[in-house]
Amino acid sequence: MPATRLTLGQMRRSAGRLASAGVAIAIGTAFVAATLLAGNIITSTTYAQVSATLADSDLVVFDDAQSLTEADVEAARGVEGVAAADAQETFYTELNHGGRSIFQGVVGAASDPRLTPLQVSDGEWPAAGDEIALPEDVAERLGVGLGDAVSSSRWVTDTEPTRLEDGSETYEGHEVVDKLTVVGLVQDPYDAYSAMGGVAVLSAPTLAQWMSDESSPDMSSTTGTIVVALDDPAAVESVRAALADAVPSATDVTTTDEHAEQMVAGMSGGQDLVFLIFVLTFAAVALVVAGLVIANTFQVLVAQRSRTLALLRCVGAGTGQLYRSVLLEAAILGTLASLAGIVVGTALVQGGLMVAPAFDLGVPLPETVELSAPVFIAPLAVGILVTLTAALAPARAASRVAPLAALRPADAPTLGKGAGRARAVLATIMSVGGFASLALGIVLGLQGRIDVGLLAAVGGGSVSLIGVIIGSVFWLPKVAAGIGRLVGAAGPSARLAAANTLRNPRRTAATSTALLIGVTLVGMMTTGAASARTTLDNELDAQFPVDVDVATTTYDGEQMAAMPGAVADVVDGVDGLRSTAAVTDASVSTAGDEQWIPTLAAAPDQLRDVVNTPEDFGALQPGTLVVPDGVAKTYRLEGRDQIELTGPGGTTTLDVVGVDAQYAYAFLVPQDLATIHPDLEPNRVWASVAEGEDVAATVASVQDAVSTTDEVVEVTGAVVQRQSYQQVIDVILGIVVGLLAVAVVIALIGVANTLSLSVIERTRENAMLRAIGLSKAQLRSMLAIEGMLIAGVGAALGVLLGVLYGWAGATTALSSMGDVPLVIPWADIAMVLGVALVAGLLASVVPARAAVRTHPVAALAAE
Repeated sequence: MPATRLTLGQMRRSAGRLASAGVAIAIGTAFVAATLLAGNIITSTTYAQVSATLADSDLVVFDDAQSLTEADVEAARGVEGVAAADAQETFYTELNHGGRSIFQGVVGAASDPRLTPLQVSDGEWPAAGDEIALPEDVAERLGVGLGDAVSSSRWVTDTEPTRLEDGSETYEGHEVVDKLTVVGLVQDPYDAYSAMGGVAVLSAPTLAQWMSDESSPDMSSTTGTIVVALDDPAAVESVRAALADAVPSATDVTTTDEHAEQMVAGMSGGQDLVFLIFVLTFAAVALVVAGLVIANTFQVLVAQRSRTLALLRCVGAGTGQLYRSVLLEAAILGTLASLAGIVVGTALVQGGLMVAPAFDLGVPLPETVELSAPVFIAPLAVGILVTLTAALAPARAASRVAPLAALRPADAPTLGKGAGRARAVLATIMSVGGFASLALGIVLGLQGRIDVGLLAAVGGGSVSLIGVIIGSVFWLPKVAAGIGRLVGAAGPSARLAAANTLRNPRRTAATSTALLIGVTLVGMMTTGAASARTTLDNELDAQFPVDVDVATTTYDGEQMAAMPGAVADVVDGVDGLRSTAAVTDASVSTAGDEQWIPTLAAAPDQLRDVVNTPEDFGALQPGTLVVPDGVAKTYRLEGRDQIELTGPGGTTTLDVVGVDAQYAYAFLVPQDLATIHPDLEPNRVWASVAEGEDVAATVASVQDAVSTTDEVVEVTGAVVQRQSYQQVIDVILGIVVGLLAVAVVIALIGVANTLSLSVIERTRENAMLRAIGLSKAQLRSMLAIEGMLIAGVGAALGVLLGVLYGWAGATTALSSMGDVPLVIPWADIAMVLGVALVAGLLASVVPARAAVRTHPVAALAAE
C-alpha cells in the first residue's frame, strides 16, 4: 500500500529522531511494567510476612470466637480433596536442664510440610510422646544437643472436682514433670513465632494430650484456626465450599492470601492498603506520567516534520495519506518501543530479585517474576494509545498543510486567538477541577473511605497536572524570561537566552514540562515515602508499644505472683537495653457495679522511658487513670470523668484520662494501686532496646540472662516481630527508590529529547546569529543558559507539585492510621534541583557543539 511504503520510507530516513522518541516510549512502558511487577511482589511479600504461621497452606478455616474443636479438625480432614489439616495451637511449658529454666511455647508437628513455617536444621521431627525438637537458640541456651534429655514441667488439672466450703465445686490440679529427648533442632526462617522467642515442637498427639490434661473435664481445648493443604490446589473453590459445609461453626473459609489480606486490613483500619497504595495508586501514577512524557516527545518530533510533509503534498500525496501515514508511524513506533519497554522493565525487576538475597532482607521474596496479562497488556496499551493520541493533532495539522507552505521558511508556531482562548479555558477547568478532586480525596480518606478517596485523589492529581501542563504555554515562558532578565547583566548571551524563552512559547513549555513531569513524580514519591515512613513507624509503635516484656507465669490467688528480684536484676544488666521499668499487672474492680478492669501500675518517668509511645502517658500522675479508647469501649468506661476503684485495701477515686492508644490495660501510678491492693508487688519488667542494637540478639540476651536464675518467667520480644514488619516497609520503600531511579531517567530523557530536538530545529536561527557576529562561545553560552532557565523553572514547579501530591496521597491512604505529617525530604529535593540544572545544561550544550561546528552558510541551507 502507498501509505505503508511512505511510512516505512519516512521512518528509515528519520531513524535518528525516531530513536529518541522510541527511547522515551520504551522507558515509560518499562516504568509501568516494573511498577506492576513490583506491586505484585510487594503484595505477596507483605501477605507472606503477616501470615507466616500459615506457611504454604492452601485454605484457612477460622473462627472469630476461637471455638473450633478437634472434631472440627477431623471433619476438615475428611473432606474430599483435603490432603492434610491441622489446628494451630500453642502450649506453654517450663523446660529445665542443668539448672537452667526456660518458659517455652510448643506446637505440634505438622501432618504435612506445607502446614508449618518451621524447618528441621538437624535431626528429625518428634514422633513419640517423649520426644521434642527445640529451636537452635533454645538448645544452645539450655546447653543440650541431639540425644540429650530435658525435663518439662506442666500443669495437669484433676479429673474430679473439689467441693468448697460454700458448696461449690472447682477443679484443682498438680504439677507434672516429663522427661523428653531432643530429637531435632528447628529454624524459623520467616520469624513466624519471633515474638514468642520461637517454639519447640512435640508430636501432634502429645500436644493434644497435654492441652487436654490442662483443661478441666467439662471443657475441651479449642482453636480459632485450621490450616488445610489440598491434593490439588486448583480445586480450591470446590474444596472451600465443602469445608464450609463440614465445619459450620467456622466464621469463614479463605485462601491464605485472602486471610492475609484480612489481617493486613485489620491492622490498617479495615483497608487493604498494600493493594491500594503500592499497586493501584502507583501503577495509575506511572501510567499518567509515562503517557505525558511520551506525548511531549512525540509531539515535538512530528511537529518538526511538518515541512517534509508539505513537500510530500507537492509531489502528489493526499491529505488522507499523510494523516494515515503519521498515525501508522506512531502505531509502529509505539508497538515496537512498548514491547522493548516491557522486556526492559521485566528484566530490571528480575535482576533486583536475583541480587536481593545478597542483602539479607529478612523477608521471603520470590525467585522469579510472575508474568500476568495486566503486566503485559497495560504497558503495551499505554505505549500504543498514548503515542497515537500524541500523533493525532500533528497528523491533522500535517494533513492541512498547503503544498506551497513547503516553499516558505518555517515560522515558529504560535497560538491563534481562538485556540489560545480554548486552551486557557481547558487548562483552568482541569487545574481547578483536579485540585478540587484532590482535596475531596483527602477529605474522604480522613473519613475512612480510603478506596474512594484514593480514586478521587489519584484522578484529581492526574487531571490537575495535565491542566498545569496544558496551561504552561501561557505562563511558564514568562516566568523563565523573568528569571532570565535577572541574569541578563551577564551579557548578550544571557539576554538572548531570556528572549528565546518568550519567542516560541510552545517550544519552551514542551521542553520545561518534560522535566516538570519527572521532577513532580520524584518529589511526590520522596515526600509521600517520607510521610508514609513516619506514619507507619508511628503505627508500629502503637501496635508494639513495648520492646521486651518479662512476666511471671505463676499466680498468687487471682493476681500474678511477684517478680523474683534475681530476674529483675539480670534483665536490668543486659547489654543492648536502653532502660527498664518495674510494672505491676493487676485486675481491679469498680465500686458499685464491680466491673473488673485490667490495669498496669508503673512510675510515670520509668514508663515513658521504655514505651514506644511516651506521649500517651503525659497525663499519668497520682490521682489519674489513663484509659486507652479500646479499654474504655470494652469495659464500658466511655464518657466517665471519674472512677472509683476498690480492692482489699480500700477504695480510691481517680480522674479518667482517655487516650487514643492501642494498649489492653488502663494505667495508674503505684501509689494509687497500693491504696486498693497494698500487698501487690511488681510482676513484670518492661524493657526497651537501645537504638542501633540488634534486636533479635538483644532479646536472646534477655532470655539467656533469665535462664541462669532458675526462675520461671515468660519473655516476650515483640520488638522482633516489629522489626520484621519494619523490614517489609524497608523493602517496599527500597522498591519505590528503585522506581524513582527509573523516574529520574524518564525525566532526563524527556528534557534531553525536547531540548536537543529544539536545538536541531533552530539550526537556521543559530546560523543567522553566527552570521551577524555571535561567537561560538556566546552561542554555547546562550543555549546553556536557556536550557538551565527552562529546566530550572520546570524543576522548581515540579518540586512544589510533587510535595503537594506526595503529602495528599499519603494523607488519603494512611489517614486511618492517624495523623500523617508533612515530611519534606530536603536533601532529596536539593539533589533533584541540582540534577535538573545539570540536565538542562548537558541537554543544550551537547547539541550546541554540533551547531557551532557547522559553517553559517551551510547551516542557512539546512532543512
